[in-house]
Amino acid sequence: FDAVRQLIGFVTQETQLFAGTIRDNLLFVNPTATDEQCLDVLKKAACDSLLARADKGLDSVIGEGGVKVSGGERQRLSIARALLRQPDVLIFDEATSALDSITEEEITSTIRDISERKDHITVMIAHRLSTIMHADRIYVLEKGRIIETGTHATLLDEKGLYYAMWRQQIGEAR
Repeated sequence: FDAVRQLIGFVTQETQLFAGTIRDNLLFVNPTATDEQCLDVLKKAACDSLLARADKGLDSVIGEGGVKVSGGERQRLSIARALLRQPDVLIFDEATSALDSITEEEITSTIRDISERKDHITVMIAHRLSTIMHADRIYVLEKGRIIETGTHATLLDEKGLYYAMWRQQIGEAR
């Protein structure tokens, strides 16, 4: 199982940061990572605003007594931590559900940018359809079974469950 776990990066809605520095929070998943690798994943995860406020760079303490981090910055740090594992599969499980709509859009954009690199498989699990609408393939589950599959456009054209959920969530008539 350990060999398989090494291939997976996982980001959930409840991000756990540890007391300590930005570096400590990243090296937790890859203790041998270099500063260059840490800064690279922070950049890929769009942590620019956090780094701009971190006067000691990677050695800046985050949380109480240090740099305060918003919910969106916590998610970005979690994404950076997952990327530092250099996973073959990157899983986002409701990664934006606990965020406000503006931060959700920013994180979704970050995830989309990361996914376009095509150096890994990205799996997104979400109830908010706006977070997955740009996916290459969408699987619609009902009672644990796949009932529809396709792109956002093809699923809307089929006028099935995805279409009904989209209309309910977005309020778009098509």
